Amino acid sequence: MIGDDILRQKLEKARQKLYVLQAKHGFGHASVLRQSAILDNLINQYNRHFYIKEKKPTA
Repeated sequence: MIGDDILRQKLEKARQKLYVLQAKHGFGHASVLRQSAILDNLINQYNRHFYIKEKKPTA
C-alpha cells in the first residue's frame, strides 16, 4: 500500500491539477470531470488507509 506521505502528496497534486483544469475549462469539461474522479479515488484510498489503521483490534 502507498505510504502516508506519498499518498498525501498524490492527493495534493491531484487537487491542484483539478483546480487548474477547472479554472481553465469550467466545471463541466471532460478533463475536469476525469480529474475529479481521480481525486475522489485518492480520497477514498486515503480514508480506507486511515480507517484500517485506526480500527486495528487491540486484544
